[in-house]
Amino acid sequence: MSGRGDRPDDPRPEGATDAPSHRSPDRAPDRAPDAADGGAPRPIGRGTGAAPANRFGARGADLDPDAFEPDDLRPGTTVQVDAARSILSRNASPDVGFDVSLNPYRGCEHGCVYCYARPTHETLGLNAGLDFETRLFVKRDAPALLRAALAHRSWRAEPIALSSVTDPYQPLERRERVTRACLEVLAEHRQPVTVVTKNRLVLRDLDLLQELARFGAVSVALSVTTLDDALRASMEPRTSSPARRLDAIRRLSAAGVPAGVFVAPVIPGLTDAETPAILEAAAEAGATFASTVLLRLPRAVEPVFVDWLGTRDPARVRRVIARVREARGGAMNDATFGRRMRGSGAYAEQHRALFRLTRRRLALGSPPTLSGDAFRVPGRARQPRLFGPEG
Repeated sequence: MSGRGDRPDDPRPEGATDAPSHRSPDRAPDRAPDAADGGAPRPIGRGTGAAPANRFGARGADLDPDAFEPDDLRPGTTVQVDAARSILSRNASPDVGFDVSLNPYRGCEHGCVYCYARPTHETLGLNAGLDFETRLFVKRDAPALLRAALAHRSWRAEPIALSSVTDPYQPLERRERVTRACLEVLAEHRQPVTVVTKNRLVLRDLDLLQELARFGAVSVALSVTTLDDALRASMEPRTSSPARRLDAIRRLSAAGVPAGVFVAPVIPGLTDAETPAILEAAAEAGATFASTVLLRLPRAVEPVFVDWLGTRDPARVRRVIARVREARGGAMNDATFGRRMRGSGAYAEQHRALFRLTRRRLALGSPPTLSGDAFRVPGRARQPRLFGPEG
């Protein structure tokens, strides 16, 4: 993530190569596509069928509802190898709680219609709609690049966010296992890391998370947008159900891994009323901390989200858009530092107050501060510290 508004955190991949196409085993249950009059069809198991014009290109495309047979509405996922030359990205924005992030993938099969990362695909010559969900890039060299970065003499064991752009536990991770390989490197080095995901697949790596927890070097937040699974299936089609995310919090907490809930994004006029219930369910599951972010719709995310909302719940379109504008200074997005995550105005302040009061009532704290005191580079003798504990 860069500090320049909503631009992507790293450049176009160099040396990308084709890998075999595959269909995700985590595809949502089949259901008929939705199509508003004049709108694009919504492919089965995908968040959107829209293909908004790429702002860096001269051409765009929309799906023709009359050109599809039922089987065509099941677009598979294609994967390319991203030959990245570095894996850690620096963040200059004061609005997020990390300075360094690691992103094993570009694009995200979860298909969340509101995802702020969708415009990153435009720098690849692709669109922020269906391409973002179906044309993915995997950084298979990420573990080796991470190991080299942590071994550099200038590295100071500051916390790494895994990940800040796309979900590290999206369905592709079941096959690629890049996130797990990176966690293995982090555990070997006792390097502090924060994990945010919408997928219960994080429990597969409980052994590594427990190892990091021994040194106060990890926290895991499950992002929960709604407790309504029907809404979730439409809005976030390939994510884990709310019940499974809460179960992940429960199992992580029981295993001694600091676990919390990320109520995000809060969608004004659609999911905002659920905030207290989400916090209560998370606290009951064993969450110890909570945070939240208000919906933001940068660039090409706006048409994808509005198209989805108009298809699923046309009666709410005006109300939701009006609330979003109220919280964004009259616009659909405000990228100003200090406001882009929080929003502004009476509505944003009221929701923020509700969140804080509920969090306090439930004794939920802020995300924990992680420790890098035990950091080490395997095979390298540690220089004795003049002050503080030895690793």
